[in-house]
Amino acid sequence: MKWSIQQLRSFQRKGLEIDETIELDSIRDIDPEIRELTPVHVKGHGEVNQNRAVFHLTIKGAMTLPDSVTLADVLYPFNVQSTEIFMFEPDHGMDANEEDIHFVEGNTVDLIPYIQENILLEKPLKVISSEPTDNPPAPPSGKGWDVVEEEPDQKEKVDPRMAELAKFFDKNDEK
Repeated sequence: MKWSIQQLRSFQRKGLEIDETIELDSIRDIDPEIRELTPVHVKGHGEVNQNRAVFHLTIKGAMTLPDSVTLADVLYPFNVQSTEIFMFEPDHGMDANEEDIHFVEGNTVDLIPYIQENILLEKPLKVISSEPTDNPPAPPSGKGWDVVEEEPDQKEKVDPRMAELAKFFDKNDEK
């Protein structure tokens, strides 16, 4: 998914069809919360003219993320539509309405970093599994901490310093 500008210009008349499956294991180095990424299927086409290349892509795959409650693995499928525009020469024929224009540095256009970026943007903030589990929602203890539950009789006890004040409010409630 890497082409030189000269290779891309050879596709000016006929266009460029993309239909590839790629491994992006390096995405786990960028975001360690992604536990696994299935091979990503990239399909689309590229329109090339003398000064720019426009890629219309559909990116499909699935990532394994931790469940927000139990930390169990959850498979999260994604399907991203993206348009990436690469300008070969800066400021040549730029349209003010076009956003996210990438300027080619050097002599090559590489789609992999932009595909990774789209996948990372698709990752949700939290995932909750819809499958029932026998695991407790949270571990009862961890390194340096324990779950402590309040005893119900502590809520009913009245502070002796406030006993007179409590009697005052009880009298007002009776009236």
